[in-house]
Amino acid sequence: MSSRSPGSQFQLFVSPSGEALPRWLEAFPKAVVLAQGTFVESLPDGALVWLRLDASRPAPEQLAELHKAVGAARIVVLASQPDNEQALTLFSAGIRGYCNAHSTAANLRQVASVVQAGGLWIGEALMQRLLAATRTAILKTPVASLPQDVASRAAADRLSALTGREQEVARAVATGSSNKEIARQLGITERTVKAHIGSVFQKLNARDRLHLALIVNGQRPS
Repeated sequence: MSSRSPGSQFQLFVSPSGEALPRWLEAFPKAVVLAQGTFVESLPDGALVWLRLDASRPAPEQLAELHKAVGAARIVVLASQPDNEQALTLFSAGIRGYCNAHSTAANLRQVASVVQAGGLWIGEALMQRLLAATRTAILKTPVASLPQDVASRAAADRLSALTGREQEVARAVATGSSNKEIARQLGITERTVKAHIGSVFQKLNARDRLHLALIVNGQRPS
């Protein structure tokens, strides 16, 4: 994994008009912005491509066109009106992230960090839905047929690297709770929750919240 910051990686934004929102350039001052349909030359290794959807055209069609242009590059979709069903369709087609086109610069940098580290960035509502489904599936059918006591010990061993508060936050994340809900449950601020989650990800080498859910439940995520 590269140790460079997400801002130092090559960022390509593709939008219907070829114009960038100010927050995109605030997040990545050296980003390149092109209009949809523009010829894309070969991209450097580790490049991240951001596609802002044209609301007047089917999203899968736009993604397919971009895939042809950028090959295997990682793609994050930016939607002016994010929709869970649309996100699921696009994730099935290979995108690595999906978020609001008007996200803050700090959030965009966080998205880039997660995706370039090999994780997926999913909107909060969809993430809760997937985490809940993942937890239910895990409880019904443990991955790799691990006996429940072995799975529990595996989870406990990995979580022992965390502080008590970090363990509470990790378990709450694994149940599908949002940062706001975790803050309310534990009587702390959302900013503190984010700090704990960042520390948990680092200590457990978790790529994203779904990856963390598998770790907490004693599974063997690939």
